[in-house]
Amino acid sequence: MTAETTPTPDPDLLYSAEEEALRDAVRSLLADRGDPATVLAGLESDSPRDSGLWRALGTGIGAAGLLVPEKLGGQGASAREAAVVLEELGRSVAPVPYLTSAVIAVTALLGCDTERADVAGPLAALADGRTVGVLALPWPTPPGGAAQPPVRAGADGTLTGTVTPVADAAAAELLLVWARRPEGPALYAVEAAADGVRTEAVTPLDLTRPLGRLTFDGARGRLLATGDRARAAVERALLTGAGLLASEQLGLAEWCLTETVRHTGERTQFGRPVGSFQALKHRMAALWLEVASARAAARNAADALATDSPDAPVAVAVAQAYCAPVAVRAAEECIQLHGGIGMTWEHPAHLFLKRAKSDEIALGAPGKHREALAELVALGAP
Repeated sequence: MTAETTPTPDPDLLYSAEEEALRDAVRSLLADRGDPATVLAGLESDSPRDSGLWRALGTGIGAAGLLVPEKLGGQGASAREAAVVLEELGRSVAPVPYLTSAVIAVTALLGCDTERADVAGPLAALADGRTVGVLALPWPTPPGGAAQPPVRAGADGTLTGTVTPVADAAAAELLLVWARRPEGPALYAVEAAADGVRTEAVTPLDLTRPLGRLTFDGARGRLLATGDRARAAVERALLTGAGLLASEQLGLAEWCLTETVRHTGERTQFGRPVGSFQALKHRMAALWLEVASARAAARNAADALATDSPDAPVAVAVAQAYCAPVAVRAAEECIQLHGGIGMTWEHPAHLFLKRAKSDEIALGAPGKHREALAELVALGAP
């Protein structure tokens, strides 16, 4: 006789009524305060980060605490709800640190002992939106790619080393530092304003998600977790970040497709809308199919993370391997099918191309995720 195994439940790719209500609230806020034209105006004023928008999203709507349990001051929701928020943020390329703080940093802290006050306290601050936190790892680090910590920790807890590029480093008040000790790896919490911490801006391709270089020169950190627990917390944070990044890429691609269909339906040549020309219709139809497939891949990853499915690493690898190129292609088609206006700074299409290209290498390039997928499903190279 063979032992019975519990079958893995089928993924639920549909949006619930609660998720649609959350989408409506976030979309309404972004339409009022964070639409692409407003984002572009902020870039022209050299102040891309909108702290007021972040407070309204994180604190007003409560989106910053979606992944935090209610007993720790959060909303007690799941990755599915966070994915809906990221879809809408992708549609507006809003310059807020949601993915880095409310998803990655929160998930890393949840992997530590939340019964400890020095873990529960920062979690509550992140959930309330009062504090922005980042995981101090290079932004291109994929799940499974944080084997060697870039920072060294002394026996007295002082940290030394440089990490670059770190997304939203300049906005962060709390730094979660993955470091190596003589006894093994560990995760530390460091105040960004502490002595021995220096943050320098790094010129990014995507101005809506600033990058920075973090230098630790004897900075003192609070030890949060060590050994296997620290490693698992960091890996879960990277896996969750990569899986939900696919939802941001989905939202980005949807905006590009919708805007392209609208423009080609209004722009006329030879007395006809250019969208009625067969060649353009074929291009947009092909893009629609890719976006629909990207939605399935992104929703599958979010559902796998929300249900803690054993297939979550596979779902995340598939989502990132597929959604990242689709977002880039959608942004490229948006610019090309807009013609001359699409090439100008005044039209926001370039914001979506830059976000798509930077997202393509964030948390692992598609090639890295394809390699990971091949290992996960035991499909080795010839």
